[in-house]
Amino acid sequence: MEQVDLNTIKNSVTAIQQSIPAHVLLVAAAKTRLPEEVRAAIGAGIKVIGYNYVQEAENMHGFIDNQVQWHMIGHLQKNKVKKAVMLFDMIETIDSVELAEMVNKQCISAGKIMPVLIEINSGKESNKTGVLPENVFSLIKQINNLPNIQIQGLMTMGPRFGDPEEARPYFKIAKSLFDEVKKAGIPNTEMRFLSMGMSNSYKIAVEEGANIVRIGTMLFGNRGL
Repeated sequence: MEQVDLNTIKNSVTAIQQSIPAHVLLVAAAKTRLPEEVRAAIGAGIKVIGYNYVQEAENMHGFIDNQVQWHMIGHLQKNKVKKAVMLFDMIETIDSVELAEMVNKQCISAGKIMPVLIEINSGKESNKTGVLPENVFSLIKQINNLPNIQIQGLMTMGPRFGDPEEARPYFKIAKSLFDEVKKAGIPNTEMRFLSMGMSNSYKIAVEEGANIVRIGTMLFGNRGL
C-alpha cells in the first residue's frame, strides 16, 4: 500500500479537530494504515485510535507507545474476546447478551473493568451488526448488572457512502434512544458517549448529538490496494 504523505495526515488531523466542537472525541479509524501513518496522527494530537479487527490492533501495539487509548470499533468475534479485553480500553460494539457475558467473563479473569457501548443497527440493515432499536432497552437490562463491564453509551454506523444527509435519520434514531435510556435511569448504565459518524457523515452526526466520531479516510487518505 502506498504511504500517504505524513504532513498531509498531520494537517488533516488539525483541520478535522478545528471542524468539530471541543467536547467531541475524534477516534482515528486506523484500519490498514501503516505504523508511521498512525504515529503521525498521534503526533498531531490524536488521543484515541480505533480498530475493526483484533489481530490488526495486536500487530500495531508493538509499534505504538502506550500513549493513546484503543477502541474496538468493528464487530467483535467471540473467539477474539480474550485478546480484545487485553488490547482495548473500550469496546464500542456490544450487540448481544452472549457477547457481553463473554467480555465480562474475560474481564473478571484479567482484573479489568471494560467500558462498552451498545451498537445499534439503526437502519435495520440485514448486512450490518448491531441490536435493533426496539431491542436496546431489553439488551441493556439483561447485561447492566454484569460486574466487569460498564455501559457508557451507544454507537451506530449509518451509511458509509452516498449523500451524507442520508445518514441523518439513522443518527436521529440513535440520539433519541440515547436520550430515552438516559432518562430511564437504568442502574449501572451511564449515557456518556454517543459514537456515530465517519468521514462522509461526521459533521451531520455532530449536529445530531454525537460526541465520538470515527474518521479514517478523511484523516489518512484513501486506502491503497
